[in-house]
Amino acid sequence: MKCTITKLLSTALLAATISVCANTAPPSLAIFDFESKEESVKDLGAKVATLLNAHLSADPNLILVERAELEKALGEQELGLSGTVSTESAAKVGHLTGAKVLVTGRVFKVDRDLMLVAKVIGTETSRVYGEVSKGSASGSLDDLVSELARKISATVAAKTDTLIAKVPTREDRVDAIKKLLKVTKLPIISVRIPEQHFGGQVVDPAAQTELAMILQQAGFQLVDEKSSQKPDIEITGEAFSAFGVRRGNLISCKARVELKAQNREDGTIVKVDRETSVVVDITEQTAAKTALQNAAAELASRMATKLAGGSATDTK
Repeated sequence: MKCTITKLLSTALLAATISVCANTAPPSLAIFDFESKEESVKDLGAKVATLLNAHLSADPNLILVERAELEKALGEQELGLSGTVSTESAAKVGHLTGAKVLVTGRVFKVDRDLMLVAKVIGTETSRVYGEVSKGSASGSLDDLVSELARKISATVAAKTDTLIAKVPTREDRVDAIKKLLKVTKLPIISVRIPEQHFGGQVVDPAAQTELAMILQQAGFQLVDEKSSQKPDIEITGEAFSAFGVRRGNLISCKARVELKAQNREDGTIVKVDRETSVVVDITEQTAAKTALQNAAAELASRMATKLAGGSATDTK
């Protein structure tokens, strides 16, 4: 009996730990070569980035975007981004790779000292924080990078709220949409978004469900092929998700949703849009579904007023 109770308590503790991990998923981070233009340090920029990647990869509170993933998403030319990267280009990197935080910087000498200056950039918020590691130019480069890695990790942990944009709840989105709608009669909507994960068809599409749910709660009437009524606007598109990286018990998945809203009567395109999202969770299926859900929710917020204007009558 005592053994059974112990096992139950251990299971409950494990479940609680997993739950906490899932709710506070580590931010994803991409590291680019540091700028090193001076002749005396011209070969150090790539070395600093490699060492920094190695040190931060060991941090359980971060998920690193692998170099191969960066190459796949951005191409070799984009990997030349260094300490001169702007917040605009950082946002592009974040959109393409799913990285929430971008780290880059400069390597240079001041007298006999070697300076490592890092920029920590929030790809969603454009907030920038700086960290510096300084030591003898004849000393250990790894020690300097290790110190810089600790500072970067601490900055990301302390400044998460300003580096990473807060994801609105479904209720927040619905309330915001309702405040924007200025019509007495909203159009009837149909939503059909086939979904794939790893190339396999999904029978319960998360993106379609989330988009339909938000629009319905905002006041739109939803119909499907079984309904007697015909839609004023048809929303079609596709959604797909794929495995990202695994760190311990945590798995990341990336999703992309592409939509087209079209007036059924005359074929007019009301709006075309797309969105990507990356989510970390303890299971691949949940991470993929949540990423699709988040992308669809973002699209719902952007599309709602266009849908209302597509065939509704303004109160004015």
